[in-house]
Amino acid sequence: MGDTRTASEQTPVRVFGGPTALIEFGGLRFLTDPAFDGPGEYPRGNGPSLTKTAPASIDPADLGPVDAVLLSHDEHPDNLDRSGRALLAGVPLVLTTRSGAGRLGGTARGLAPWEAVELTRPDGGTLTVTAAPAEHGPEGCEPISGEVVGFVLTAADLPTVYVSGDNASLVLVQEIADRFGPVDTAVLFAGAARTGLFDGALLTLDSAQAAEAAGILGARRVVPVHFDSWAHFSEGRDELVKAFTPAGLQDRLQLA
Repeated sequence: MGDTRTASEQTPVRVFGGPTALIEFGGLRFLTDPAFDGPGEYPRGNGPSLTKTAPASIDPADLGPVDAVLLSHDEHPDNLDRSGRALLAGVPLVLTTRSGAGRLGGTARGLAPWEAVELTRPDGGTLTVTAAPAEHGPEGCEPISGEVVGFVLTAADLPTVYVSGDNASLVLVQEIADRFGPVDTAVLFAGAARTGLFDGALLTLDSAQAAEAAGILGARRVVPVHFDSWAHFSEGRDELVKAFTPAGLQDRLQLA
């Protein structure tokens, strides 16, 4: 008999604020960009400080076991803060950018775009994590904004999950859709992040682009993250609802 559970039951996603979410896939627990520090000013090495406005909704001590961290990049405090760095020391595997793995050491493993790693599931099967390309700003931004990566989770018997990381490029979303679409669950870093870099250009998807990305991916479910808890996110929950509703995609939007 086939699996009668819904896809959302097969792929639970819990969002804790900012870019941090816990994804259960194939019996393994994946944590995205761990950021748990309290509100305040957080300096960056290559730009103005970032202001955190709200705490995470969970203490890292209450997460339970984490099998792997999916870290889009390590250089910005809104994606990896002090508490997040402390958490990495107890995680068996941290998947991130090639340069980030070099900086972090420990259990960090760097992946180039489209490079994949196969992980063993508790039931004896396997799943695959493939690194997806991401662009943290306008084209050519990498020398300033840094290397960033997204992730695609796949298994023969499970619906596909895409985690965008800090990506502002719909061209790259189309490339991901061409290889893996349609996806079941898209965890999209939205929020229309803007700072003083690149004359205020988008550093992540805005709400309208998130809705467009959902259509490109053929996503059955969209879980937005990275749209609250920081002052440089210029769009939030209301803008996401307004963008997804006229596109006829409001039923796919899952807001924490």
